[in-house]
Amino acid sequence: MAGDNNELEKWATDVIFGRARGFVPGLMRILLRGLSWIYRFGVRMRLRLYRKEWKTQSNLGTMVVSIGNITVGGTGKTPVVERFARELTERGRKVAILSRGYKSSDLKKPQKWTNPETGVELTSPPKIVSDGEAIHLGAKYAGDEPYMLAQNLPGVAVVVDRDRVRGGKFAVRELGVDTLLLDDGLQYLDLDHSIDVVLVDQNAPFGNGYILPRGTLREPPRNLCRADYIFLTKCDGEPLDALIKRIRKYNKEAEILQCTHGPKHLQEVFNDDVVLPLEALEGKYIGAISGIAQPKSFDSLLKKLGGKVMFHTTFSDHHAFTKKEIEPFMDRCINRGVDMIVTTEKDAVRFPEPDKIDIPIYFLRIEVRILEGEEVWERCLERICQRVAREPEDWAEERLRRAESA
Repeated sequence: MAGDNNELEKWATDVIFGRARGFVPGLMRILLRGLSWIYRFGVRMRLRLYRKEWKTQSNLGTMVVSIGNITVGGTGKTPVVERFARELTERGRKVAILSRGYKSSDLKKPQKWTNPETGVELTSPPKIVSDGEAIHLGAKYAGDEPYMLAQNLPGVAVVVDRDRVRGGKFAVRELGVDTLLLDDGLQYLDLDHSIDVVLVDQNAPFGNGYILPRGTLREPPRNLCRADYIFLTKCDGEPLDALIKRIRKYNKEAEILQCTHGPKHLQEVFNDDVVLPLEALEGKYIGAISGIAQPKSFDSLLKKLGGKVMFHTTFSDHHAFTKKEIEPFMDRCINRGVDMIVTTEKDAVRFPEPDKIDIPIYFLRIEVRILEGEEVWERCLERICQRVAREPEDWAEERLRRAESA
């Protein structure tokens, strides 16, 4: 069943991007284009409801930094969230990341949480992936990205709930945080945003130009007007004047910076202590495997680093690998005589451990580097950190009560 779903998702992607040819794909694109107009109308009406205050936003009385995009997947959001969380923590903020936990499994029974100060027990809290001190859930129940963030960010809480207002209230009240990072938050309007950071992949800034479901745009490009900061991601140092000019048509005020998602090192999937420099890829025969939104970029990166990619097995984004799927891949790697298997960091947390590892399995650790606009980054962090005059529980409680009674 999982394999069938994966093939269906691949086919749907080929239809959307025009790679699938023939009568049926053509007819599907016509149908999807009609549905896109309905979706566009729905997006516009939903925004209007909030702007007219016919739908209310909850204000939790603390700094809420939304990090999102106007396209579906592939903008490099998770490494940006990680960098924000790490640097804000280093500057004295107490940070929690709020995530919906996309494609995570429901808990068989709710976690229990006891407030360390009051001793009051909550019997049905949101999913507590990490309280900043310990990790409490694995990737299956947390979701791959929340779990990866919890692993990489000691001292940062990670809370998963589809209702991120509920998750935010828990983080403020029970964990005492003063900064909420709303992961993939641009379209989540139930919670009031203090700052909107919007990521735009310079390789495909507006997807294929169509709104969902015909395309990969969640909102029309003009909705970039809501951004306070725009991060152009996956840049390579080339001038982006034309893209910036177009963005300025939609948003004349947002500060813009350019960053790249650069590789840092190789790390063994099942042994955190084994870390190799990137030079270890030079001249090696590689079997690659991934379940991400843009596998071609991963493939290109491995080749750019000197690896000889013999084949690349791809699955749909956030795919939950099974041993049944991994075993034939491993056999193929052995038969082809590859030197190493390489996957992405996000995929590594979902990679089932084979019964026997005949070939070393690594993931590529990625970090965000700012190419242009370091001063913009500093101003953004300063803007977040300036609200530290009072303890969060002192100035959040009243507004939390108001949010609950709204």
